Amino acid sequence: MAGIVLEGVSKVFASDVVAVDDLSLEIGDGEFMVLVGPSGCGKSTILRILAGLEEVTAGEVYIDGKQVTDLPPKQRDVAMVFQNYALYPHMSVEQNLGFGLKLRKTPKAEIKRRVTEAAKILGLEPLLARKPVALSGGQRQRVAMGRAMVREPKAFLMDEPLSNLDAKLRVQMRAQLAKLHDTLETTTVYVTHDQVEAMTLGERVAVMRDGILQQVDTPQNLYGNPSNLFVAAFIGSPPMNLIEAKVSDGRVVFAGFEIPMPDGSDLGDLGGRTLILGIRPSDLEDAAVWSNPDLPTIEVTADVTEELGSEVNVLFTVDAPPVGVEEVMEAADEPVEEAAFLLEENRAVFCARVDARSQARPGARVRLSLDPRRFHFFDPDTGLAVGTAKPAVAPA
Repeated sequence: MAGIVLEGVSKVFASDVVAVDDLSLEIGDGEFMVLVGPSGCGKSTILRILAGLEEVTAGEVYIDGKQVTDLPPKQRDVAMVFQNYALYPHMSVEQNLGFGLKLRKTPKAEIKRRVTEAAKILGLEPLLARKPVALSGGQRQRVAMGRAMVREPKAFLMDEPLSNLDAKLRVQMRAQLAKLHDTLETTTVYVTHDQVEAMTLGERVAVMRDGILQQVDTPQNLYGNPSNLFVAAFIGSPPMNLIEAKVSDGRVVFAGFEIPMPDGSDLGDLGGRTLILGIRPSDLEDAAVWSNPDLPTIEVTADVTEELGSEVNVLFTVDAPPVGVEEVMEAADEPVEEAAFLLEENRAVFCARVDARSQARPGARVRLSLDPRRFHFFDPDTGLAVGTAKPAVAPA
């Protein structure tokens, strides 16, 4: 195992494209760190820099306390798992697992021990005699991971290893990856553009945008306390509802609604300012199902309802234009729900994730309760989080 440190790392390609911009990041010994962000944000470039496949333009890279900035890949003692499995089609699973060790002239008995151990951990023992063509996608990915495991490296570097699998298999493989990390406790840097994958796998998650590190934190803190508008819009599924609002006389005013703020809210000198208000879909609830007299409500017309079994997504428009700042547009890496084209383009589309017992139906009026203590506020000019709706001092 080994800690990894990137210190002021930048990477500029020949065409003056800045892929990574002055990035500093410390990854703990045995930690599972996920790099996440939209396409082109620089996350895969960082992984290639760690592996020694890309030279840095500036900065230093340390693995296990040793500077490796100028070392070739074979001297860094890291193992990569790629998006494509890259298995040798003419070799059996057993031969694929041990081939790298054979090239390093590892003794046959040691190769056998490591291959047997990896096959047992990954559930590949019944498949050792098969060729890759006789394996499923998930089995091939396990062989690719096993090939990295047998090297017993200081760190695993994984570049979107699950993206070629179908949705159900990805869920299963995520669970296996988490279990594998708990077993091996090897430092792992995992790259993905799927924020759900990032949140479920990472002990900490590093969110990137345009080569710049936006925030590094635990999944829960990223979700509950995003440091800026981009992180707020990118993390969470469905994404956070965002709208321009004004804070005035202890109230938040947006889209014709006035919501009183709780006593003791730490909103500083935000009074009278136009801010961007963020509300998580899960923080809106059907008041007909969950009634709390202490919480304010808004009444809206449901445009689309998506019944998901355990919950219902209620899509509705509000009387205000959507937030079109650059951070929000870049964070929208996934297309809006197909049903959204039915809604008015000049009005913001909101989503409420409500209890499955909700009777909300398209065209019907719905009363939604919301908790202003869970509101998020962002400066429209800088995109940074400002103030908090939570009481500055917790009640005794």
